[in-house]
Amino acid sequence: MPIIYHVTTAENWKAAKEKGFYDHPSLLAEGFIHCSQDHQVAGVLERYFAGQSGLVKLVIDTDKLTSKFVFDWSPSTADTFPHVYGVIDIDAVVDVILL
Repeated sequence: MPIIYHVTTAENWKAAKEKGFYDHPSLLAEGFIHCSQDHQVAGVLERYFAGQSGLVKLVIDTDKLTSKFVFDWSPSTADTFPHVYGVIDIDAVVDVILL
């Protein structure tokens, strides 16, 4: 049960639960949803969410995803990040942590 994480707003998570799945604008723009490993979350928060409130960290059980996930190299950070190539199933989110 490999676990990955995705940071979003509580509002976006609420909307996802109403739709029955989570998606993100990056899915249309880039073909995947950006995720992180546990040790990468702090850097993601620093780089992309500084000063924002109302954030949550989705804890995703990759065994429950119906979309493919892949670890891809990110040249901008010189690290490998998990990307979900499709929507994230609501039942694959096993916990939601307020940030």
